[in-house]
Amino acid sequence: MRDYDDLVAFLGEWGPFQRLVFFLLSASIIPNGFNGMSAVFLAGIPEHRCRVPAGANLSAAWRNAAIPLEVRDGRPPAPSRCRRYRLAAMLNFSAARLEPGRDVDLGQVEQEPCRDGWEYSRQPFRATIVSEWDLVCDNDWKTPLTTSLFFVGVLFGSFISGQLSDKFGRKNILFITMGIQTGFGFLQFFATSWEMFSILFLIVGMGQISNYVAAFILGTEILGKSVRIIYCTLGVCLFYAFGYMLLPLSAYFIRDWRELILTLTLPGLLYIPLWWFIPESPRWLISQGKLQEAEAIIRKAAEKNGVPAPDVIFDPVELQNLNSQDQQIYSILDLVRTQNIRCITIMSVILWMVISIGYFGLSLDTPNLHGDIYLNCFLSAVIEVPAYTIAWLLLQYLPRRYSMAGVLFLGGGVLLFIQLVPTYLSVLSIILVMTGKFGITASFSMVYVYTAELYPTVVRNMGVGASSMASRLGSILSPYFVYLGAYDRFLPYILMGSLTVLTGILTLFLPESYGAPLPDTIEQMLRVKGIKYRNANKCQKKSKDKEENSEIIKNTSL
Repeated sequence: MRDYDDLVAFLGEWGPFQRLVFFLLSASIIPNGFNGMSAVFLAGIPEHRCRVPAGANLSAAWRNAAIPLEVRDGRPPAPSRCRRYRLAAMLNFSAARLEPGRDVDLGQVEQEPCRDGWEYSRQPFRATIVSEWDLVCDNDWKTPLTTSLFFVGVLFGSFISGQLSDKFGRKNILFITMGIQTGFGFLQFFATSWEMFSILFLIVGMGQISNYVAAFILGTEILGKSVRIIYCTLGVCLFYAFGYMLLPLSAYFIRDWRELILTLTLPGLLYIPLWWFIPESPRWLISQGKLQEAEAIIRKAAEKNGVPAPDVIFDPVELQNLNSQDQQIYSILDLVRTQNIRCITIMSVILWMVISIGYFGLSLDTPNLHGDIYLNCFLSAVIEVPAYTIAWLLLQYLPRRYSMAGVLFLGGGVLLFIQLVPTYLSVLSIILVMTGKFGITASFSMVYVYTAELYPTVVRNMGVGASSMASRLGSILSPYFVYLGAYDRFLPYILMGSLTVLTGILTLFLPESYGAPLPDTIEQMLRVKGIKYRNANKCQKKSKDKEENSEIIKNTSL
């Protein structure tokens, strides 16, 4: 009995139809790039200091000295962001014509929080949600929470996107979720409070990941085997990086967060005409019993590719026999049922979570690097192109285990080295951060393929799905790793670097899947390195005895 790929093999692998689907679906990923990292500029934290009321009867000397100095990140003293000298005391000193520093020891003057709000620098941002709603000092916890809520939306979206596309179709969900991402992103322009903005941002996150998943599934189901790998590793990844590059370019010319929102969301309207060019998945149509619609799509594809189509493409009887085959039902518990698969599941969850923390942590931390924020963000996006390319080459020619460990050691090692770089060598620090981003991004691209190869066919989707859920949790935590930089500039790099290196060591214990056939059953899975299975022979004997007993019962009944 032939499978779907055999039935449509007459179309070829890389005709005009496949090229059109490849590039249009990859292009639909571009908005994911600039929406996923937009918080870097929308929630950018400008320099700020306590406001001194304009009507306060202070002398020029006391108005200039109203803000105490503090040392941050080993740099020269700068005005405090969250404290000022007590206004009542300064008014008394000014009325008595006392001079600060000469007649009054400023170290002895009482301080108070910013009771009259803050003054914000207009560089490099003209306005962000931070300056709009004063998300600083006692409210600075809201800034990382805003980004985390976006990733919470991504988590929820990853829960429901697969089920929705299974029920309503890949193409329908692709365009509906693109509309959600565009529409609710546009509504953020009218946000009147931080709470309203954050709720809308959460919904945008749901649309973003659902759009990505729908495009990913649709492409893998339409494209042939040879093109499918390139689409999954280079197609969607490179177009995501291209969208990421457009973010700092747009933000450089548009410094107001509301105007930037419009710039990032309105291009989503350009994707409406794609409805008439992107087809529904014939595989999904067949699963729904819509053979005529599926066959019509394949015949149009054959016409576009200039190849003749057979009189009958999908034989209803053959497909019915294929779909009626009995299949054992597996549950999420099968991911931890035996010691071998349990070890792989635990290590995969840790691996995905740490890689996600490193990738999003470094991406969101670009405003804290030395130099121009827009250039640093652009470099962070550009470095993904060679990372994805190298990852694809490593997957093609080298063992998975050592390739994954190598890029993780590279990414984590350079992050640990950053704390040893002198402050005046800021360019070297940026190079090290980008090198770390390169290694972690390459591992992010490779881990999808590696994980899929480790799990057997019967639970592969569940295994990759569980690991992906761990990745979402890592992305939710990543803004708080960046937030730790407010207490120690190098602490985020130390934590992310240490976790990445330890995960690289953990990877060496995973089994090698390069060149090995994909396992179909849990019993066929490769063994985890360095772990002894004392009960393995016993379990195998029980399994064999069970099969013999079943055979005896079957023969007896006959």
